[in-house]
Amino acid sequence: MAYSTKTKGLYQEILQTIKDNVLFKNERLICDPQGAEIEVEFPVGSPHKKLINMCSNNYLGLSSHPDVIKAAHEVLDYRGYGLSSVRFICGTQDIHKQLEDRLSKFLGTEDTILFSSCFDANAAVFETLENQDWWKNIQNKKYQQERLGINNIKD
Repeated sequence: MAYSTKTKGLYQEILQTIKDNVLFKNERLICDPQGAEIEVEFPVGSPHKKLINMCSNNYLGLSSHPDVIKAAHEVLDYRGYGLSSVRFICGTQDIHKQLEDRLSKFLGTEDTILFSSCFDANAAVFETLENQDWWKNIQNKKYQQERLGINNIKD
């Protein structure tokens, strides 16, 4: 996509402002399996160096565990590389539902839903609550009760 000189200059100014306010995040290339220690190229183009990985979700070290890798290879042969879209569009694979059912039984819950990240889980919960009329009604009733001193608002 071609930008005019004016537009490009505007974008450069915005990026510079972000950098000046220490809000810009340079990409860090991870060059090996993620574990407690990782090899990175940072900044991009510099020699590799070893760092302690303080920002991984691999708390239990399972993402590079040989048994997990072996199981992943087996399921790739059996099912391919996952869905071609999110479960909301494509549907839920039976093996995912089986895992959710096993987790529900283990946790003693009515149901369980798997999310690919904490970000997705938070989005699902808070966006759902925020956009529900019943949630807005509850909040409105609480406000009315607090503001007006009414303790018995009926539906």
